[in-house]
Amino acid sequence: MAALDFYFSTLSPYAYLAGTRLEEMAARQNVRITYKPLDILALFARTGGTSPKERHVSRQEYRLIEMQRQATKLGMDINLKPSHWPTNAAPSSYAIVAAQSAGGGDMGALVHGLLRAVWAEERDIAQDEVIKSCLTSAGFDAELAESGLLAGAQAYAQNLEDAVKAGVFGAPFYVTEDGARFWGQDRIADLEQHLSG
Repeated sequence: MAALDFYFSTLSPYAYLAGTRLEEMAARQNVRITYKPLDILALFARTGGTSPKERHVSRQEYRLIEMQRQATKLGMDINLKPSHWPTNAAPSSYAIVAAQSAGGGDMGALVHGLLRAVWAEERDIAQDEVIKSCLTSAGFDAELAESGLLAGAQAYAQNLEDAVKAGVFGAPFYVTEDGARFWGQDRIADLEQHLSG
C-alpha cells in the first residue's frame, strides 16, 4: 500500500475546504494517510511565510475573497471571520495524534469535524468539550482528548521538523513516499494523478 504524509493545521481554512476529498482519493488509490498536524505559525516563521494578520491589507482582503469563492464552488458553509480563530491549535492536534495512534475511528471525519467546528460552527477547538464531541462523532473514545498529552506534544513538535525537512511551507500540504509535494486543497486531483501514474 502506498502512503502519504498530510501536513495541516486545525486552524487552516484551506484544510477545511479540502473536506474529505483527500480520504476519498486515498480510498480510490489504496493509499494510507499519515496525519501530521503542526503549528502553522511556527512553520511560516521557519519557511518565510507571514501570518494572515501581518500581511498587507490587499493580501488579507484577497484571502477572504478566495475563501468565499472556494467555499461557494465546493458548496460548503464558511464563516470568513470565525469567533474562535485564531485559537490554541495544540489540544486538537494532540487529540488527532492520540486518535491516530489508538485507531478504531474515522480519521478523516475527525480532522474535518475539528476544521468544520472552527470554520462553519463557531466552536472553539481549544476547549475539551468540543474536542471530545469531534472525537465521539468520528467513532473515537472521547477520553483520547485527555490521554497521551506528552506524546501528542512530542509528535506535534516533530511534525514541524518533518515538515521543514520535507519542504513543506503551508497547509494543507501533501507529500508522497517518493517526495512529490502538493500544496493546497485545489491540488488533490493532481496528487491523485501522480499516485495513479
